[in-house]
Amino acid sequence: MAAETGHAPKANETGPVTPDSIMEVARGFMAAKHLFAASSIGIFEALADGPATLAEIAARAGISERAAHISADAMVALGFLDVEQGHYSNGAVASTFLAGRTPADLRPFLRLQDLVSYPAWMQLEPVLRGRWAPQQLSPQLQEVFSAGVEALTAGPAQALAAVYDFAAHRRLLDVGGGTGSITAAIAHRHPQIQATVLEQAEVVPLAQRRIQAAGLQSRVSAVAGDALQGPYPAGHDVVLIANLMHYFTPDQNRRLLELARAAASEGGRLLLVDFWTDPTHTSPASAALAAGEFAVLVEHGDVYSAEEARDWLGGTGWRFLEQQPLVGPISVLVAEATSAV
Repeated sequence: MAAETGHAPKANETGPVTPDSIMEVARGFMAAKHLFAASSIGIFEALADGPATLAEIAARAGISERAAHISADAMVALGFLDVEQGHYSNGAVASTFLAGRTPADLRPFLRLQDLVSYPAWMQLEPVLRGRWAPQQLSPQLQEVFSAGVEALTAGPAQALAAVYDFAAHRRLLDVGGGTGSITAAIAHRHPQIQATVLEQAEVVPLAQRRIQAAGLQSRVSAVAGDALQGPYPAGHDVVLIANLMHYFTPDQNRRLLELARAAASEGGRLLLVDFWTDPTHTSPASAALAAGEFAVLVEHGDVYSAEEARDWLGGTGWRFLEQQPLVGPISVLVAEATSAV
């Protein structure tokens, strides 16, 4: 029996084999592009104040009524909109994350997926065949990328600020911290924190604007630096490396950890936030799929297991303490500085 052996049931025990799962995955791009387009043309914003007819949606979004029906009906089919007697309305998810009326705004993330990630995924097969080519983002797309990453990490940022106890810390170093959004969430919740965001020179102005807009310029600074070259600014009792290690090779990640150790005080803590997987690299499933995203965007992009990270920590002056889930496939590994390397 299948239940006894642990093997999957045979086809004749469960009915005929169908291609349904293949068709669902193969058509997945249709749902994604429909969602990107609906967000971009303003379908969800058009319904932010309440139900509307197709004619009203079309007028508010500045599109034809035909276009409104194609987009709105697709969003009904996907479960983002509701329709009753010809009046469309945002569902709970759309109202919360896509209508632009709450701080939990995922529209910048959809814009990133549409304008940066989707074109990059066209190169997945060549990349898997070993033909990776660098992609240069224009200043405009760099802003799209940074805003999208900030929107994507907003949930994990708030979770990290709540889950990890920062009470004993005073100086935070955020390596590769992007616009500083994660640091901002931590600083807002923990007023004793003084922080430094280390980023590439072209991102620093974006981070400075984000920090100033958050009213944190007296406590958070953004400085230019190379995460792989170092040295990092010293004198910090907690170092954060978030969503960065999936860009690099294992050897490069060991280098990151060595540089972080040199910047941390004795007994300081290290927080590694990423799409950490199980040892098989297949769970969480969304993390396994994200490996493709990282591979097309950067030359050595990949996902790693928590066990691999623990091995790197042990050889670079850190002692693993715990793993805490944050949001979705993202979790944080916590380590403590031991002997200097």
